[in-house]
Amino acid sequence: MMSVFMYMFFLIPILINWWIFMLGFLFLSFLMLFYSFSQFFGSLGFGFGMDLISYCMIFLSVWILFLMVLASFSIHFIFNYNKEFLFILLLLLILLTLSFSTSNLFMFYLFFESSVIPILFLIYGWGYQPERFLSGLYLLFYTLFASFPLLISVFYIYTNYYTLFYFLIFLGNVNIYFYASLIFAFLVKMPLVFFHFWLPKAHVEAPVSGSMILAGVLLKLGGYGLYRVFLFLEPHFLLNGVLIVLSLFGGILVGFLCLCQVDMKSMIAYSSVAHMGLVICGIMTFGGFGFEGSLILMIGHGLCSSGLFVLSNICYERSHSRSLMINKGFITFMPNVSMFWFLFCINNMSSPFSLNFFGEVILINSILSWSSLTMLFLAFSSFLSCCYSIYMYSIIQHGSIYSGLKPEYLGFMREYLLLFFHLFPLNFLFLFSDMYIMWF
Repeated sequence: MMSVFMYMFFLIPILINWWIFMLGFLFLSFLMLFYSFSQFFGSLGFGFGMDLISYCMIFLSVWILFLMVLASFSIHFIFNYNKEFLFILLLLLILLTLSFSTSNLFMFYLFFESSVIPILFLIYGWGYQPERFLSGLYLLFYTLFASFPLLISVFYIYTNYYTLFYFLIFLGNVNIYFYASLIFAFLVKMPLVFFHFWLPKAHVEAPVSGSMILAGVLLKLGGYGLYRVFLFLEPHFLLNGVLIVLSLFGGILVGFLCLCQVDMKSMIAYSSVAHMGLVICGIMTFGGFGFEGSLILMIGHGLCSSGLFVLSNICYERSHSRSLMINKGFITFMPNVSMFWFLFCINNMSSPFSLNFFGEVILINSILSWSSLTMLFLAFSSFLSCCYSIYMYSIIQHGSIYSGLKPEYLGFMREYLLLFFHLFPLNFLFLFSDMYIMWF
């Protein structure tokens, strides 16, 4: 584990050269790929270590950070504080790796909160509209408000148990207020429906790299936190049932909201809320299938949603608008990118053989085993997922082409590589499905 940290710190001297820095991230991805891992917590040292969930989340973080550098070449070409941008990305990767690998509850809280700071810098420094200041405040205050009860709970645990290591604590049955305080911060981070208003605002105002890391990794911090808290906390079945029903209802509500959007990034952000609602349902059922399906869907959604934000940015760089009213007729303008639009849209509605499909099948099994009455909600939310994915594809690819598009901007090899690096793991990691099942 320490070798991975040391490699990250040695990336700092090469911030000057964009290409070498990107190759450093790529090499780190392959270093993580061949790292030894198991379902048990291993590679322990100085309170840091990894099990299978940590390994998957760290690998996802490194991979998405590499793709963020590849997606942000416009910052490099116009010299828009490119060294500072690379430094913020590296700082964010270090904080995320520390969050996913620590075995101490307070250290996890510290790094969990610290990861908001680089995202704020990305939104404020490289965002698009002046409204980014308001969206940054939404992100900051939603996170701080929800995580303050968690901090009080951590202090209470230390006062009574004299330790904060996950494996030395067992709380058993606790009252509903303490239980809600421990999990509320993670639910807002995922986000739980009705506490999700910060997410579309942050996505719309963030640069493409900010949207990629928000959708790809930072939402998964909430799911990872719930995994870790449930190591030592017995479920409160009444509150868990309320959260499952709320998330199922929210999946239908957010599906209708997606069909009302006129902004590409806003529609993709709302679809993230619907998918994360399904992940919350799976974790709250507190069963083996629920935990496994949630992990698989979090990885699949991280890759698929990040790829959709890259596609929306490709359209934005041509038309200088994210409006669905202007971005039309792209199938005649960029037919190769239209193929990627189709593949990512069908993956977003969980088509075979993507990780989204694999995760959703397991999650639907888990939720139906919790209660067969959820069948109607699951069927309707899945139907709406198909509706807004097909709607987004068809409205962007068909219709009258915008007259301001220039024919010389047909696409670069960098953009096709970027889309391929999202699509390949999304559709081929299901071949290693035994790895995820092995975990529980």
